[in-house]
Amino acid sequence: MACRITELVVDCADPQRLADFWCEVLGYVELGWEGGDALEIGPPGTGFGGPQPTLVFVRGAEPKRGKLPLHLDVNPTDRDQAAELERLLAAGARKVDIGQTGDAPWHVLADPEGNEFCLLRRRVEPWEGHSSTW
Repeated sequence: MACRITELVVDCADPQRLADFWCEVLGYVELGWEGGDALEIGPPGTGFGGPQPTLVFVRGAEPKRGKLPLHLDVNPTDRDQAAELERLLAAGARKVDIGQTGDAPWHVLADPEGNEFCLLRRRVEPWEGHSSTW
């Protein structure tokens, strides 16, 4: 038997702000507050325990700053990379320069609190109606 990633926890200054941003990016919905200092979001109609992990934003006194050893990669599901980049920038993402040459097939971005993530080029199918199990 093996483990499965069920949730990713992000320390942050403003859980609501990050939850709103990542709901917009991923098409997730708020699943609820846990004790007033943690807000969980996840796929609509599935929530915790579904095929995709939920995200939990935990208010911390001192969120980490600088490059984290873990980051998220996202892929467009219903548009090309250029259109998705514009959507993410309009939602509050910002471009991050980590020394990339411009030849990479991805864009390095940061969420409203500076957590880096990458927008990849290839398009993937959304999970709705997907029959894969893991």
